[in-house]
Amino acid sequence: MRTTAPATPAEAAAHFRASLRFHTDVADVAAALTTPREPGTPGGPDFVLLDARSSESWDQGHIPGAVHLPTALVPERAAALLDKSTPVVTYCWGPGCNGATRAALALAELGYQVREMLGGFEYWVREGFTYQTPQGPARRAADALTTPVAAVCGC
Repeated sequence: MRTTAPATPAEAAAHFRASLRFHTDVADVAAALTTPREPGTPGGPDFVLLDARSSESWDQGHIPGAVHLPTALVPERAAALLDKSTPVVTYCWGPGCNGATRAALALAELGYQVREMLGGFEYWVREGFTYQTPQGPARRAADALTTPVAAVCGC
């Protein structure tokens, strides 16, 4: 903090405005997956959710409706799984994993519109959203550190 002057308010606004074009969060993705679209348009989200983790990680649990495409396989398999006219939202394990970032970069280089879901699968589970396992749907209680108390206790 001592060696770098803070950005001007205008620079900060430009940075954060741009950041919102590249990132989304777990709550916004969950809402988009469950909110009906406008009347007269097909239901469901207007994006594809892509899980960029390994097969072993996918099998431990994944977000319902996600497409599984491990980061390393994006260049060779994206065209068979994804339509370039549909935006893609990538996710990986969580904040400590950059697989979603690397997958997003690979997709952007292939010509896809892409965003990264901040928090990844870890925060999906921590916020109490349903996830899919080989045994069926699962859900954990929301972590009070990631979800407002009113949402946890129904207050």
